[in-house]
Amino acid sequence: MDKPTAATGWLWIKQGWAIFRKQPTELLTMFFGYMFVMLLVGIVPVIGQLIPMILVPVFSLAFMHACASVERGQRVYPNLLLVGFRSPHVRNLIKLGTLYLLAAIVAVAASSAIDGGVFLQAMSGQLQLDAETVQNSDMTLAMLFAALLYIPAAMAFWYAAPLIGWQGMGVGKAVFYSFFAVKRAGKAFLIYGLAWATIGVVLPVILSTLIGIILGTPGASLFILLPASLILTVVMYCSFYPTYTQMFGPPPEPLPS
Repeated sequence: MDKPTAATGWLWIKQGWAIFRKQPTELLTMFFGYMFVMLLVGIVPVIGQLIPMILVPVFSLAFMHACASVERGQRVYPNLLLVGFRSPHVRNLIKLGTLYLLAAIVAVAASSAIDGGVFLQAMSGQLQLDAETVQNSDMTLAMLFAALLYIPAAMAFWYAAPLIGWQGMGVGKAVFYSFFAVKRAGKAFLIYGLAWATIGVVLPVILSTLIGIILGTPGASLFILLPASLILTVVMYCSFYPTYTQMFGPPPEPLPS
């Protein structure tokens, strides 16, 4: 297992862009298919809010599979979204997704110590958010606190899905290896995270403000920022793949289906 330098974090983003550039239409179509499925699932009362989180590992394996296919010169089709469900390890992927959900619930619930439960109520749909509620509470601090608490879980889950789907590891072993792999590449992940925060949050805010000032219509910036944000999201998904290959090498040949 390599110990990448800090600069590798930026290299991962460039490699993700290179993957996206090879088949942009196919990868965007696959992403839209994923969003459509999540919207359908979200219609189901109560559990519709929980199932998307549980299925994250199943679909993340599908996107990793798509990136591997692009790298090998194979065409990506929307039915690749079903790869995780066809995997012999689908039960372990769902178990992993359940851990995702539990970790998120614990982190959000713990934030109640900061804002008295405002963030928790907002996330559970018990509270309608407005500007006054946000300003009169410590919700922003609570969100930051929850995010910090979730970092160890994110480290444990980062590589877990492909380790389960491609290497056949059990959930516990995959979570263990994932955590220490991310820890080993800590400097690279720091640059990776800061770069995505800049590209995906700071720059869009600055651009939307400038566009709104120039055009005199704040809503006009949405026509530029919306497609840009969709592309950036897919590129970010693509950049997950090189983080895996850097630490664990290429996926098996042929890819399991």
